[in-house]
Amino acid sequence: MIKKYRKSKSTNKNQRSFYFKDYIATNLKQKKIYKSPISEDRIYILFFFFFCLIAIFSLKITFVSFKNPNFLETKKNELNFLPLRRDIVDRNGELISRNIKSYHAAVKPNLILDKKKFLINIQLNFPEISQDKLKKNLKKNKYFYLKKRITDEEKNKLMSLGNKGIKFEPIQSRVYPHAELYSHILGQIDDDNYGISGVEKYFDKELKNLEKIKEPLKLTLDTNIQFLIKKELEKSLNDFDAIGAAGLLMDVNNGEVLSLVSLPDYNINLRNDISNLEYTNKITKGVFELGSIFKTFTIALALEEKLFTTETIIDNIPSSINCSKFKISEHDELPKDLSVKDILIRSSNIGSTIIAQKIGEEKYKKFLNDMNLLNTLDFELDEVGTPLSFKWDKCKLETISFGHGITTTPLQAASAYATITNGGYLVTPTLHLNKISKNIKEKILSNSTSSQINMILREVVTNKNGTASLADVFGFDVGGKTGTAKKSFFGEYSKKKLNTFISVFPMNEPKYVLLVLLDEPKPAPQMVYDYRGYKVTNIKRNEAGWNSVHVAGKIIEKIGPILAINNNEFYKNYVVKKTN
Repeated sequence: MIKKYRKSKSTNKNQRSFYFKDYIATNLKQKKIYKSPISEDRIYILFFFFFCLIAIFSLKITFVSFKNPNFLETKKNELNFLPLRRDIVDRNGELISRNIKSYHAAVKPNLILDKKKFLINIQLNFPEISQDKLKKNLKKNKYFYLKKRITDEEKNKLMSLGNKGIKFEPIQSRVYPHAELYSHILGQIDDDNYGISGVEKYFDKELKNLEKIKEPLKLTLDTNIQFLIKKELEKSLNDFDAIGAAGLLMDVNNGEVLSLVSLPDYNINLRNDISNLEYTNKITKGVFELGSIFKTFTIALALEEKLFTTETIIDNIPSSINCSKFKISEHDELPKDLSVKDILIRSSNIGSTIIAQKIGEEKYKKFLNDMNLLNTLDFELDEVGTPLSFKWDKCKLETISFGHGITTTPLQAASAYATITNGGYLVTPTLHLNKISKNIKEKILSNSTSSQINMILREVVTNKNGTASLADVFGFDVGGKTGTAKKSFFGEYSKKKLNTFISVFPMNEPKYVLLVLLDEPKPAPQMVYDYRGYKVTNIKRNEAGWNSVHVAGKIIEKIGPILAINNNEFYKNYVVKKTN
Protein backbone atom coordinates (compact mmCIF):
# COMPACT_ATOMS: atom_id res chain seq x y z
CA MET A 1 0.00 0.00 0.00
CA ILE A 2 2.87 2.26 0.71
CA LYS A 3 4.35 1.72 -2.73
CA LYS A 4 1.03 2.46 -4.39
CA TYR A 5 0.61 5.63 -2.34
CA ARG A 6 4.04 6.88 -3.32
CA LYS A 7 3.53 5.97 -6.94
CA SER A 8 0.32 7.86 -7.13
CA LYS A 9 1.90 10.92 -5.52
CA SER A 10 4.91 10.81 -7.82
CA THR A 11 2.71 11.47 -10.83
CA ASN A 12 2.66 15.13 -9.71
CA LYS A 13 6.27 16.23 -9.87
CA ASN A 14 5.51 19.64 -8.31
CA GLN A 15 3.98 18.20 -5.17
CA ARG A 16 6.24 16.96 -2.38
CA SER A 17 5.52 14.32 0.25
CA PHE A 18 4.28 15.54 3.59
CA TYR A 19 6.28 12.90 5.40
CA PHE A 20 9.84 13.53 6.46
CA LYS A 21 11.03 10.01 5.35
CA ASP A 22 9.44 10.40 1.93
CA TYR A 23 11.11 13.80 1.55
CA ILE A 24 14.53 12.27 2.26
CA ALA A 25 13.93 9.32 -0.07
CA THR A 26 12.77 11.57 -2.87
CA ASN A 27 15.82 13.78 -2.61
CA LEU A 28 18.16 10.77 -2.48
CA LYS A 29 16.76 9.57 -5.80
CA GLN A 30 17.17 13.01 -7.34
CA LYS A 31 20.59 13.68 -5.79
CA LYS A 32 22.46 10.50 -4.92
CA ILE A 33 25.23 12.45 -3.20
CA TYR A 34 22.78 13.87 -0.60
CA LYS A 35 22.98 12.41 2.91
CA SER A 36 21.04 13.89 5.81
CA PRO A 37 23.29 14.85 8.70
CA ILE A 38 20.24 15.17 11.03
CA SER A 39 18.55 12.21 12.62
CA GLU A 40 14.84 12.04 13.48
CA ASP A 41 15.63 12.09 17.21
CA ARG A 42 17.54 15.33 16.88
CA ILE A 43 14.66 16.87 14.99
CA TYR A 44 12.28 15.96 17.81
CA ILE A 45 14.68 17.43 20.36
CA LEU A 46 14.86 20.71 18.45
CA PHE A 47 11.08 20.90 18.23
CA PHE A 48 10.84 20.27 21.95
CA PHE A 49 13.43 22.99 22.68
CA PHE A 50 11.54 25.62 20.63
CA PHE A 51 8.29 24.58 22.25
CA CYS A 52 9.80 25.20 25.70
CA LEU A 53 11.01 28.69 24.67
CA ILE A 54 7.56 29.64 23.42
CA ALA A 55 5.98 28.32 26.61
CA ILE A 56 8.38 30.35 28.80
CA PHE A 57 7.72 33.53 26.80
CA SER A 58 3.96 33.02 27.06
CA LEU A 59 4.18 32.48 30.83
CA LYS A 60 6.21 35.70 31.18
CA ILE A 61 3.59 37.73 29.29
CA THR A 62 0.84 36.13 31.39
CA PHE A 63 2.70 37.01 34.60
CA VAL A 64 3.25 40.63 33.54
CA SER A 65 -0.33 41.06 32.42
CA PHE A 66 -1.59 39.58 35.69
CA LYS A 67 0.57 41.97 37.67
CA ASN A 68 -0.46 44.86 35.40
CA PRO A 69 -3.91 44.24 33.89
CA ASN A 70 -3.42 47.15 31.44
CA PHE A 71 -0.20 45.76 29.90
CA LEU A 72 -1.73 43.91 26.95
CA GLU A 73 -4.22 46.68 26.26
CA THR A 74 -1.43 49.26 26.24
CA LYS A 75 0.77 47.25 23.88
CA LYS A 76 -2.14 46.64 21.54
CA ASN A 77 -2.93 50.34 21.36
CA GLU A 78 0.69 51.24 20.70
CA LEU A 79 0.92 48.79 17.83
CA ASN A 80 -2.41 49.78 16.30
CA PHE A 81 -2.05 53.57 16.66
CA LEU A 82 -3.09 55.44 13.55
CA PRO A 83 -3.49 59.24 13.68
CA LEU A 84 -6.98 60.49 12.91
CA ARG A 85 -5.74 63.87 11.66
CA ARG A 86 -2.81 64.96 9.55
CA ASP A 87 0.06 66.98 10.92
CA ILE A 88 0.23 70.72 10.29
CA VAL A 89 3.64 72.26 9.54
CA ASP A 90 4.96 75.71 8.67
CA ARG A 91 6.54 76.65 5.32
CA ASN A 92 9.89 75.21 6.47
CA GLY A 93 8.41 71.89 7.58
CA GLU A 94 8.48 72.67 11.32
CA LEU A 95 5.74 70.84 13.23
CA ILE A 96 3.00 73.07 14.66
CA SER A 97 0.15 70.56 15.20
CA ARG A 98 0.03 66.76 15.66
CA ASN A 99 -2.13 63.91 17.00
CA ILE A 100 -0.54 61.77 19.73
CA LYS A 101 -1.58 58.71 21.73
CA SER A 102 -3.25 59.63 24.97
CA TYR A 103 -5.52 58.11 27.60
CA HIS A 104 -8.44 58.75 29.90
CA ALA A 105 -7.91 57.13 33.30
CA ALA A 106 -11.12 55.41 34.44
CA VAL A 107 -12.14 53.35 37.47
CA LYS A 108 -14.27 50.20 37.86
CA PRO A 109 -15.20 50.32 41.57
CA ASN A 110 -16.26 46.63 41.73
CA LEU A 111 -12.70 45.57 40.84
CA ILE A 112 -11.07 47.58 43.63
CA LEU A 113 -10.55 45.23 46.57
CA ASP A 114 -9.14 47.72 49.08
CA LYS A 115 -10.85 51.08 48.59
CA LYS A 116 -9.11 52.74 51.57
CA LYS A 117 -5.70 51.88 50.16
CA PHE A 118 -6.84 53.09 46.74
CA LEU A 119 -7.93 56.47 48.16
CA ILE A 120 -4.61 56.92 49.97
CA ASN A 121 -2.61 56.11 46.84
CA ILE A 122 -4.60 58.56 44.74
CA GLN A 123 -4.22 61.29 47.35
CA LEU A 124 -0.45 60.76 47.49
CA ASN A 125 0.04 60.74 43.72
CA PHE A 126 -2.76 63.07 42.60
CA PRO A 127 -3.49 65.60 45.38
CA GLU A 128 -5.44 67.78 42.92
CA ILE A 129 -8.21 65.12 42.64
CA SER A 130 -11.01 65.77 45.15
CA GLN A 131 -11.20 63.00 47.74
CA ASP A 132 -14.86 63.77 48.51
CA LYS A 133 -15.85 63.44 44.87
CA LEU A 134 -13.79 60.26 44.55
CA LYS A 135 -15.50 58.68 47.58
CA LYS A 136 -18.94 59.50 46.17
CA ASN A 137 -18.08 57.93 42.82
CA LEU A 138 -16.77 54.78 44.53
CA LYS A 139 -20.00 54.42 46.53
CA LYS A 140 -22.09 54.62 43.37
CA ASN A 141 -20.21 51.56 42.18
CA LYS A 142 -20.39 52.73 38.56
CA TYR A 143 -17.68 53.18 35.97
CA PHE A 144 -16.28 56.73 36.16
CA TYR A 145 -13.35 58.82 34.93
CA LEU A 146 -10.58 59.45 37.40
CA LYS A 147 -8.78 61.92 35.14
CA LYS A 148 -9.03 62.73 31.44
CA ARG A 149 -6.16 63.29 29.00
CA ILE A 150 -3.45 62.11 31.35
CA THR A 151 0.23 62.59 30.67
CA ASP A 152 2.70 59.72 30.24
CA GLU A 153 4.05 60.42 33.71
CA GLU A 154 0.57 60.23 35.23
CA LYS A 155 -0.18 57.02 33.36
CA ASN A 156 3.01 55.40 34.65
CA LYS A 157 2.11 56.39 38.22
CA LEU A 158 -1.30 54.77 37.92
CA MET A 159 0.09 51.64 36.29
CA SER A 160 2.65 51.24 39.09
CA LEU A 161 -0.23 50.88 41.57
CA GLY A 162 -1.07 47.51 39.95
CA ASN A 163 -4.78 47.96 40.61
CA LYS A 164 -7.18 45.94 38.44
CA GLY A 165 -9.85 48.58 38.94
CA ILE A 166 -7.90 51.24 37.02
CA LYS A 167 -8.55 51.18 33.30
CA PHE A 168 -7.06 53.23 30.47
CA GLU A 169 -9.24 54.34 27.59
CA PRO A 170 -7.10 55.04 24.52
CA ILE A 171 -7.79 58.36 22.84
CA GLN A 172 -6.01 60.76 20.53
CA SER A 173 -4.99 64.19 21.67
CA ARG A 174 -4.17 67.12 19.42
CA VAL A 175 -1.06 68.89 20.63
CA TYR A 176 0.38 72.24 19.63
CA PRO A 177 4.12 72.39 20.42
CA HIS A 178 4.29 76.19 20.27
CA ALA A 179 1.43 76.74 22.73
CA GLU A 180 0.41 80.42 22.39
CA LEU A 181 2.40 81.24 19.26
CA TYR A 182 -0.27 80.20 16.75
CA SER A 183 -3.38 80.34 18.94
CA HIS A 184 -5.27 82.73 16.65
CA ILE A 185 -4.46 80.72 13.55
CA LEU A 186 -4.58 77.00 14.29
CA GLY A 187 -7.76 76.88 16.37
CA GLN A 188 -8.86 73.68 18.13
CA ILE A 189 -10.69 70.36 17.71
CA ASP A 190 -13.34 68.78 19.94
CA ASP A 191 -13.36 65.34 21.56
CA ASP A 192 -14.98 63.87 18.46
CA ASN A 193 -12.13 64.93 16.17
CA TYR A 194 -14.01 67.80 14.54
CA GLY A 195 -12.31 71.14 13.97
CA ILE A 196 -14.13 73.84 15.92
CA SER A 197 -12.08 76.94 15.10
CA GLY A 198 -9.22 78.34 13.04
CA VAL A 199 -7.33 76.32 10.45
CA GLU A 200 -8.47 73.10 12.17
CA LYS A 201 -12.05 73.95 11.25
CA TYR A 202 -11.47 75.40 7.78
CA PHE A 203 -9.38 72.42 6.62
CA ASP A 204 -11.29 69.84 8.67
CA LYS A 205 -12.03 67.47 5.77
CA GLU A 206 -8.52 67.66 4.38
CA LEU A 207 -6.97 67.07 7.79
CA LYS A 208 -9.13 63.97 8.32
CA ASN A 209 -8.24 62.48 4.92
CA LEU A 210 -6.58 59.21 6.02
CA GLU A 211 -5.33 58.56 2.49
CA LYS A 212 -2.96 61.51 3.00
CA ILE A 213 -2.27 60.84 6.69
CA LYS A 214 1.53 60.81 6.17
CA GLU A 215 1.40 64.05 4.16
CA PRO A 216 1.25 67.12 6.45
CA LEU A 217 -0.80 70.22 5.67
CA LYS A 218 1.77 72.90 4.88
CA LEU A 219 1.00 76.51 5.81
CA THR A 220 2.63 79.70 4.56
CA LEU A 221 3.74 80.68 8.08
CA ASP A 222 7.34 81.00 9.23
CA THR A 223 7.80 80.05 12.88
CA ASN A 224 11.01 82.04 13.37
CA ILE A 225 9.45 85.21 11.99
CA GLN A 226 6.24 84.62 13.94
CA PHE A 227 8.27 84.37 17.15
CA LEU A 228 10.26 87.57 16.52
CA ILE A 229 7.19 89.63 15.62
CA LYS A 230 5.34 88.40 18.68
CA LYS A 231 8.24 89.31 20.96
CA GLU A 232 8.37 92.88 19.63
CA LEU A 233 4.61 93.27 19.96
CA GLU A 234 4.73 91.98 23.53
CA LYS A 235 7.39 94.56 24.31
CA SER A 236 5.23 97.29 22.78
CA LEU A 237 2.39 96.45 25.19
CA ASN A 238 4.71 97.40 28.05
CA ASP A 239 6.41 100.33 26.33
CA PHE A 240 3.14 102.05 25.38
CA ASP A 241 0.84 100.56 28.03
CA ALA A 242 -1.53 99.30 25.30
CA ILE A 243 -4.38 96.84 25.86
CA GLY A 244 -3.63 94.92 22.70
CA ALA A 245 -1.43 94.67 19.63
CA ALA A 246 -1.35 92.87 16.30
CA GLY A 247 1.02 92.25 13.42
CA LEU A 248 0.77 90.84 9.90
CA LEU A 249 3.50 90.04 7.38
CA MET A 250 2.44 89.16 3.83
CA ASP A 251 4.07 88.60 0.45
CA VAL A 252 2.76 91.39 -1.80
CA ASN A 253 2.90 89.26 -4.94
CA ASN A 254 1.13 86.04 -3.95
CA GLY A 255 -0.66 86.94 -0.71
CA GLU A 256 1.17 84.33 1.38
CA VAL A 257 0.90 85.20 5.07
CA LEU A 258 4.26 84.61 6.76
CA SER A 259 3.15 85.83 10.18
CA LEU A 260 -0.11 86.70 11.90
CA VAL A 261 -0.04 87.74 15.56
CA SER A 262 -2.82 89.06 17.77
CA LEU A 263 -2.32 89.94 21.44
CA PRO A 264 -3.42 88.97 23.98
CA ASP A 265 -3.21 85.32 23.01
CA TYR A 266 -3.68 82.04 24.93
CA ASN A 267 -2.27 78.53 25.29
CA ILE A 268 -4.05 76.58 22.60
CA ASN A 269 -3.37 73.27 24.40
CA LEU A 270 -5.71 74.35 27.20
CA ARG A 271 -9.40 74.46 26.35
CA ASN A 272 -10.21 77.57 28.26
CA ASP A 273 -13.18 79.80 27.61
CA ILE A 274 -11.90 82.26 25.02
CA SER A 275 -15.18 84.01 24.33
CA ASN A 276 -13.86 87.21 25.94
CA LEU A 277 -13.51 89.98 23.33
CA GLU A 278 -9.88 90.57 24.32
CA TYR A 279 -9.02 87.29 22.57
CA THR A 280 -10.53 88.41 19.26
CA ASN A 281 -8.24 87.90 16.29
CA LYS A 282 -7.59 91.59 15.61
CA ILE A 283 -6.10 90.98 12.17
CA THR A 284 -8.91 88.93 10.62
CA LYS A 285 -11.93 89.36 12.89
CA GLY A 286 -11.39 92.88 14.21
CA VAL A 287 -13.35 95.54 12.31
CA PHE A 288 -11.93 99.02 12.86
CA GLU A 289 -11.71 102.55 11.56
CA LEU A 290 -8.06 102.64 10.54
CA GLY A 291 -7.76 106.35 9.85
CA SER A 292 -5.24 107.92 7.48
CA ILE A 293 -4.11 104.73 5.76
CA PHE A 294 -7.13 105.37 3.48
CA LYS A 295 -5.46 108.51 2.11
CA THR A 296 -3.23 106.24 0.03
CA PHE A 297 -6.32 104.80 -1.69
CA THR A 298 -7.62 108.33 -2.38
CA ILE A 299 -4.38 109.50 -3.96
CA ALA A 300 -3.94 106.26 -5.94
CA LEU A 301 -7.38 106.54 -7.54
CA ALA A 302 -6.85 110.23 -8.38
CA LEU A 303 -3.58 109.38 -10.15
CA GLU A 304 -5.18 106.43 -11.94
CA GLU A 305 -8.00 108.64 -13.22
CA LYS A 306 -5.39 111.21 -14.29
CA LEU A 307 -7.19 113.94 -12.39
CA PHE A 308 -3.90 115.11 -10.88
CA THR A 309 -0.19 114.42 -11.06
CA THR A 310 1.98 113.92 -8.01
CA GLU A 311 3.27 117.50 -8.41
CA THR A 312 -0.12 119.19 -8.90
CA ILE A 313 -0.45 122.00 -6.35
CA ILE A 314 -3.70 122.31 -4.37
CA ASP A 315 -3.63 125.90 -3.17
CA ASN A 316 -5.45 127.83 -0.50
CA ILE A 317 -6.22 124.74 1.60
CA PRO A 318 -8.20 125.93 4.64
CA SER A 319 -7.29 124.78 8.15
CA SER A 320 -10.83 123.42 8.58
CA ILE A 321 -14.06 122.98 6.63
CA ASN A 322 -17.66 122.32 7.55
CA CYS A 323 -19.21 119.29 5.91
CA SER A 324 -22.87 118.71 6.73
CA LYS A 325 -22.90 118.24 10.52
CA PHE A 326 -19.17 117.62 10.70
CA LYS A 327 -16.17 119.84 11.01
CA ILE A 328 -13.09 118.52 9.25
CA SER A 329 -9.78 119.86 10.49
CA GLU A 330 -6.06 119.05 10.28
CA HIS A 331 -4.15 117.18 12.97
CA ASP A 332 -1.29 119.67 12.72
CA GLU A 333 -0.73 123.12 11.30
CA LEU A 334 0.09 122.63 7.61
CA PRO A 335 1.01 124.96 4.71
CA LYS A 336 -1.83 126.48 2.70
CA ASP A 337 -0.43 125.12 -0.56
CA LEU A 338 0.41 121.44 -0.90
CA SER A 339 1.21 119.19 -3.82
CA VAL A 340 -0.73 115.96 -4.22
CA LYS A 341 2.41 114.15 -3.14
CA ASP A 342 2.77 116.31 -0.02
CA ILE A 343 -0.87 115.74 0.94
CA LEU A 344 0.00 112.07 1.44
CA ILE A 345 3.45 112.68 2.94
CA ARG A 346 2.14 115.18 5.50
CA SER A 347 -1.20 113.34 5.88
CA SER A 348 -3.54 116.25 5.16
CA ASN A 349 -7.20 115.54 5.95
CA ILE A 350 -8.59 118.48 4.04
CA GLY A 351 -6.28 117.93 1.07
CA SER A 352 -7.60 114.33 0.83
CA THR A 353 -11.16 115.64 1.07
CA ILE A 354 -10.66 118.05 -1.85
CA ILE A 355 -9.18 115.26 -4.00
CA ALA A 356 -12.04 112.86 -3.16
CA GLN A 357 -14.62 115.48 -4.15
CA LYS A 358 -12.90 115.71 -7.52
CA ILE A 359 -13.04 111.89 -7.93
CA GLY A 360 -16.74 111.59 -7.12
CA GLU A 361 -18.78 109.14 -5.10
CA GLU A 362 -19.48 106.50 -7.74
CA LYS A 363 -15.89 106.04 -8.85
CA TYR A 364 -14.63 106.01 -5.27
CA LYS A 365 -17.25 103.46 -4.21
CA LYS A 366 -16.36 101.16 -7.13
CA PHE A 367 -12.66 101.42 -6.35
CA LEU A 368 -13.12 100.39 -2.72
CA ASN A 369 -15.24 97.44 -3.84
CA ASP A 370 -12.64 96.40 -6.41
CA MET A 371 -10.00 96.48 -3.67
CA ASN A 372 -12.13 94.15 -1.47
CA LEU A 373 -12.32 96.74 1.31
CA LEU A 374 -16.10 96.71 1.76
CA ASN A 375 -16.89 92.98 1.58
CA THR A 376 -16.10 89.90 3.63
CA LEU A 377 -12.68 88.64 2.59
CA ASP A 378 -12.21 85.02 1.52
CA PHE A 379 -9.59 83.61 3.89
CA GLU A 380 -8.73 80.19 5.37
CA LEU A 381 -10.07 80.97 8.82
CA ASP A 382 -13.61 80.85 10.15
CA GLU A 383 -12.88 83.97 12.20
CA VAL A 384 -13.17 86.63 9.49
CA GLY A 385 -14.91 89.94 10.11
CA THR A 386 -17.27 91.87 7.83
CA PRO A 387 -16.97 95.67 7.50
CA LEU A 388 -19.89 97.55 9.00
CA SER A 389 -22.45 98.72 6.47
CA PHE A 390 -23.08 102.42 5.96
CA LYS A 391 -24.98 104.82 3.74
CA TRP A 392 -23.29 107.04 1.22
CA ASP A 393 -25.05 110.07 2.61
CA LYS A 394 -23.89 113.67 2.95
CA CYS A 395 -20.19 114.07 3.74
CA LYS A 396 -19.53 110.33 3.62
CA LEU A 397 -17.24 110.58 0.62
CA GLU A 398 -15.25 113.35 2.30
CA THR A 399 -14.71 111.56 5.63
CA ILE A 400 -13.93 108.22 3.98
CA SER A 401 -11.18 109.92 1.96
CA PHE A 402 -9.08 110.17 5.14
CA GLY A 403 -10.31 106.96 6.78
CA HIS A 404 -13.10 108.06 9.08
CA GLY A 405 -16.65 106.76 8.98
CA ILE A 406 -15.57 103.53 7.28
CA THR A 407 -14.49 100.23 8.82
CA THR A 408 -12.50 97.30 7.52
CA THR A 409 -10.26 94.53 8.87
CA PRO A 410 -6.46 94.96 9.08
CA LEU A 411 -6.14 91.91 6.80
CA GLN A 412 -8.17 93.70 4.12
CA ALA A 413 -6.16 96.90 4.52
CA ALA A 414 -2.83 95.08 4.20
CA SER A 415 -4.07 93.18 1.14
CA ALA A 416 -5.12 96.46 -0.49
CA TYR A 417 -1.65 97.92 0.13
CA ALA A 418 -0.13 94.80 -1.44
CA THR A 419 -2.31 95.37 -4.51
CA ILE A 420 -1.36 99.02 -4.82
CA THR A 421 2.38 98.45 -4.45
CA ASN A 422 2.91 95.24 -6.50
CA GLY A 423 2.07 96.81 -9.84
CA GLY A 424 -1.69 96.94 -9.29
CA TYR A 425 -2.54 93.22 -9.27
CA LEU A 426 -5.32 92.18 -6.88
CA VAL A 427 -4.00 90.16 -3.95
CA THR A 428 -5.97 87.51 -2.09
CA PRO A 429 -4.27 86.58 1.20
CA THR A 430 -3.75 82.89 1.97
CA LEU A 431 -2.41 80.55 4.65
CA HIS A 432 -2.19 77.54 2.33
CA LEU A 433 1.29 77.06 0.90
CA ASN A 434 1.44 76.20 -2.79
CA LYS A 435 -2.24 77.02 -3.16
CA ILE A 436 -3.37 76.72 -6.76
CA SER A 437 -4.19 80.26 -7.90
CA LYS A 438 -5.86 81.61 -10.99
CA ASN A 439 -3.62 81.97 -14.01
CA ILE A 440 -5.08 85.35 -14.89
CA LYS A 441 -4.45 88.04 -12.26
CA GLU A 442 -6.96 90.85 -11.96
CA LYS A 443 -5.41 94.21 -12.73
CA ILE A 444 -6.75 97.05 -10.56
CA LEU A 445 -4.18 99.80 -11.14
CA SER A 446 -1.64 100.60 -13.83
CA ASN A 447 2.07 100.04 -13.35
CA SER A 448 2.55 103.80 -13.56
CA THR A 449 0.16 104.55 -10.69
CA SER A 450 1.72 101.79 -8.57
CA SER A 451 5.23 103.15 -9.14
CA GLN A 452 4.20 106.69 -8.27
CA ILE A 453 2.52 105.58 -5.04
CA ASN A 454 5.61 103.58 -4.09
CA MET A 455 7.79 106.66 -4.44
CA ILE A 456 5.45 108.70 -2.27
CA LEU A 457 5.24 105.98 0.43
CA ARG A 458 9.01 105.91 0.55
CA GLU A 459 9.04 109.67 1.14
CA VAL A 460 6.54 109.29 4.00
CA VAL A 461 9.47 107.59 5.76
CA THR A 462 12.44 109.61 4.43
CA ASN A 463 11.05 113.14 3.93
CA LYS A 464 11.67 115.55 6.80
CA ASN A 465 7.93 116.27 6.89
CA GLY A 466 6.90 112.62 6.70
CA THR A 467 5.00 110.90 9.51
CA ALA A 468 6.97 107.63 9.61
CA SER A 469 10.63 108.55 10.08
CA LEU A 470 11.15 105.94 12.81
CA ALA A 471 10.73 103.17 10.23
CA ASP A 472 13.72 104.24 8.15
CA VAL A 473 15.69 101.04 8.74
CA PHE A 474 19.05 101.03 6.94
CA GLY A 475 19.31 98.47 4.16
CA PHE A 476 15.62 97.74 3.61
CA ASP A 477 14.18 100.80 1.78
CA VAL A 478 10.98 100.96 3.87
CA GLY A 479 7.90 102.92 2.83
CA GLY A 480 4.44 103.13 4.33
CA LYS A 481 1.56 105.14 5.74
CA THR A 482 0.41 105.86 9.27
CA GLY A 483 -3.13 105.80 10.58
CA THR A 484 -4.29 107.30 13.88
CA ALA A 485 -7.98 106.84 14.60
CA LYS A 486 -10.21 107.51 17.58
CA LYS A 487 -12.18 104.47 18.73
CA SER A 488 -15.94 104.61 18.46
CA PHE A 489 -18.28 103.21 21.12
CA PHE A 490 -22.02 103.09 20.36
CA GLY A 491 -21.66 105.72 17.66
CA GLU A 492 -19.65 108.13 19.78
CA TYR A 493 -15.94 108.81 19.38
CA SER A 494 -13.76 108.55 22.47
CA LYS A 495 -10.26 109.77 23.30
CA LYS A 496 -8.97 106.21 23.07
CA LYS A 497 -6.96 105.52 19.93
CA LEU A 498 -6.19 102.73 17.51
CA ASN A 499 -2.84 103.39 15.86
CA THR A 500 -1.74 101.60 12.68
CA PHE A 501 1.26 101.62 10.39
CA ILE A 502 1.28 99.72 7.09
CA SER A 503 4.80 99.42 5.72
CA VAL A 504 6.12 97.96 2.48
CA PHE A 505 9.71 96.95 1.72
CA PRO A 506 11.89 97.17 -0.29
CA MET A 507 10.15 100.03 -2.12
CA ASN A 508 12.34 99.78 -5.23
CA GLU A 509 10.83 96.34 -5.85
CA PRO A 510 8.13 95.64 -3.23
CA LYS A 511 8.19 92.18 -1.71
CA TYR A 512 6.62 92.36 1.76
CA VAL A 513 3.89 94.31 3.50
CA LEU A 514 4.02 94.60 7.29
CA LEU A 515 1.07 95.90 9.32
CA VAL A 516 1.47 96.87 12.97
CA LEU A 517 -1.53 97.83 15.10
CA LEU A 518 -1.58 99.08 18.69
CA ASP A 519 -4.86 99.16 20.61
CA GLU A 520 -5.22 102.11 23.00
CA PRO A 521 -1.52 102.98 23.30
CA LYS A 522 -0.48 105.80 25.60
CA PRO A 523 2.28 108.39 25.29
CA ALA A 524 5.69 107.07 26.30
CA PRO A 525 7.90 109.98 27.45
CA GLN A 526 10.36 107.45 28.90
CA MET A 527 11.13 106.06 25.41
CA VAL A 528 14.40 106.96 23.73
CA TYR A 529 13.79 107.24 19.98
CA ASP A 530 16.28 107.16 17.10
CA TYR A 531 14.82 110.13 15.25
CA ARG A 532 16.62 111.21 12.06
CA GLY A 533 20.02 110.35 13.49
CA TYR A 534 19.39 111.83 16.94
CA LYS A 535 18.42 110.36 20.29
CA VAL A 536 15.21 112.03 21.49
CA THR A 537 13.10 111.45 24.58
CA ASN A 538 10.26 112.96 26.59
CA ILE A 539 7.88 112.70 23.60
CA LYS A 540 4.32 112.96 24.87
CA ARG A 541 2.55 112.62 21.54
CA ASN A 542 0.31 109.63 20.91
CA GLU A 543 0.10 109.33 17.12
CA ALA A 544 0.99 106.22 15.12
CA GLY A 545 4.25 107.88 14.07
CA TRP A 546 5.48 107.67 17.66
CA ASN A 547 4.43 104.13 18.53
CA SER A 548 3.26 101.84 15.70
CA VAL A 549 6.00 103.12 13.36
CA HIS A 550 8.64 102.63 16.05
CA VAL A 551 7.51 99.02 16.61
CA ALA A 552 7.46 98.28 12.87
CA GLY A 553 11.02 99.58 12.54
CA LYS A 554 12.22 97.30 15.33
CA ILE A 555 10.46 94.32 13.72
CA ILE A 556 12.01 94.97 10.30
CA GLU A 557 15.47 95.23 11.89
CA LYS A 558 15.02 91.70 13.27
CA ILE A 559 13.19 89.90 10.48
CA GLY A 560 14.84 91.63 7.53
CA PRO A 561 18.02 89.52 7.59
CA ILE A 562 15.98 86.29 7.85
CA LEU A 563 13.83 87.29 4.89
CA ALA A 564 16.95 88.13 2.90
CA ILE A 565 18.51 84.75 3.65
CA ASN A 566 15.30 82.85 2.92
CA ASN A 567 14.66 84.68 -0.31
CA ASN A 568 17.61 84.59 -2.68
CA GLU A 569 15.95 86.92 -5.17
CA PHE A 570 15.28 89.51 -2.47
CA TYR A 571 18.89 89.23 -1.24
CA LYS A 572 20.45 89.36 -4.72
CA ASN A 573 18.33 92.15 -6.12
CA TYR A 574 18.32 94.45 -3.16
CA VAL A 575 20.21 93.79 0.05
CA VAL A 576 23.61 93.18 -1.56
CA LYS A 577 23.29 96.31 -3.68
CA LYS A 578 22.32 98.39 -0.69
CA THR A 579 25.17 97.30 1.52
CA ASN A 580 27.96 97.42 -1.11
